[in-house]
Amino acid sequence: MQKTELPLATEGFPFILFSAFATLVFSLLGWPIPALLCLLLTTFCTYFFRDPSRVLPEAANAIVCPADGKVILIDEIDDDRFLQTRVRKISIFMNVFDVHVNRIPLSGTVEHVRFSPGKFYAANKDQAVLHNEYCALTLSTPDQQRYVVVQIAGLIARRIVCRAEKGDQLQSGERFGMIRLGSRVDLYLPLSARITTKIGDRVRGGESVLGYLETPHNQDSVA
Repeated sequence: MQKTELPLATEGFPFILFSAFATLVFSLLGWPIPALLCLLLTTFCTYFFRDPSRVLPEAANAIVCPADGKVILIDEIDDDRFLQTRVRKISIFMNVFDVHVNRIPLSGTVEHVRFSPGKFYAANKDQAVLHNEYCALTLSTPDQQRYVVVQIAGLIARRIVCRAEKGDQLQSGERFGMIRLGSRVDLYLPLSARITTKIGDRVRGGESVLGYLETPHNQDSVA
């Protein structure tokens, strides 16, 4: 029998419990308006910190979406910040109503975790990429292809949670962290990545397929 999991991110427990306790206190004091406001806050916190189970794609080389949200950028760029090479970049914007738990796109070993404090521009703006607070996770796949997943704070997102550490071996679709209250996740993928998603697509973390990572062997065969 599979173990039943509570579908809430652990980071949300303090917020949910505090607002629920405040609701109880105001109710006992006979203060209906504050009690109602705290009840609404409890409901919102429970909704925001939800962590639903997802059905992982079966294809071994599928690039699993790292976050719920909307695809706002797909491009091929020269990355001089993380991988120092030309890459395919995908950006996903999460609004305040999306699930904010982040998942690993491709199985691999964590090579580096880089946290950088910064500003808090709106996450769907270009300035956010260069100036906002972020946490970048560099991983190497079993066939030694490197990629980066970057958690970027937003206008009202002031807390990035990344549980991954250097040396961790993580599986595709595995939860590794979250961002609170509206934010963005960027993916820097090898040029061997074949992107199948489109700008404007609504995607689901741990379930939607953004594309497929071709192995060096497959690339040689196609050539």
